[in-house]
Amino acid sequence: MKTSEYDDEYEDDSRTEPMARDYRVQLDVYNGPLDLLLYLIKRDELNIYDIPISRITEQFLKYMEVIQLLDLGVAGDFLVMAATLMEIKTRMLLPRPEVLPEGEEEDPRMELVRQLIEYKRFKDAAGDLGEFAEERRRRFERLGEPLPEQEAEAGPGSSLKDVDLWVLIDAFQRLMKQTMADVATRIVYDDTPIHVYAQHLLDRLRAAGSLLFIELFQPARNRSMIIGIFLALLELIKQRKLRIEETGQPGEIRIVFVEPPAPAPPPLPAPPTPPTAEGEKKI
Repeated sequence: MKTSEYDDEYEDDSRTEPMARDYRVQLDVYNGPLDLLLYLIKRDELNIYDIPISRITEQFLKYMEVIQLLDLGVAGDFLVMAATLMEIKTRMLLPRPEVLPEGEEEDPRMELVRQLIEYKRFKDAAGDLGEFAEERRRRFERLGEPLPEQEAEAGPGSSLKDVDLWVLIDAFQRLMKQTMADVATRIVYDDTPIHVYAQHLLDRLRAAGSLLFIELFQPARNRSMIIGIFLALLELIKQRKLRIEETGQPGEIRIVFVEPPAPAPPPLPAPPTPPTAEGEKKI
């Protein structure tokens, strides 16, 4: 049974391509559980040395539900961190003994705090090295690479390296709540391939120039379709075919179509060799 507006145009493709729910986006940058915790702390302007563990645990579990729904291939690490947060939360609720066992810290959060600080230090260092490498690449570019001015036309936010993945997942989570698509009411079989959703997004954005994040999912009649569109969006941003802009409104994101760079002009032909004068000796 056909379940989406894309089936009529791509009916043959849907029989051979993998279904949307079996698709995984391979990210260039690994965004793990510590990265999510740092994002939540930064977003809510929390003190990293005094983490409200109950609040952070609740928010972390909500994000983990979305990660498992999208199946980004990293759910196992998030389950381990969720168990760690629950353990810390439980230990903080229990009455503390007057005399602590040897080697046990007074605050059960301190081990997690040390991990976060160490992770942030390495992440900042990696970012500095990445900027240095990018600067060197722009100064000494290799043949076949895009020109710096062509990359600059794409603007910031033109890849998942420039845009925080958690901002996109945050917007996706709000979308699911608004549309009630996260409530399992009935099972809908949707075998629309991801490349079909991607092509449809490109066609819409090429015509419109840009759309708000929520407008990309209109109309979307079921949860499978929403997930397929979002996975296609991640892939297109990764391929630098779309970029993201913040509108200035809290939680509002605009998706912008990126014009492909013009092809490089063909190399000029070599000048003809001037004829030698008659009788002139060649050396």
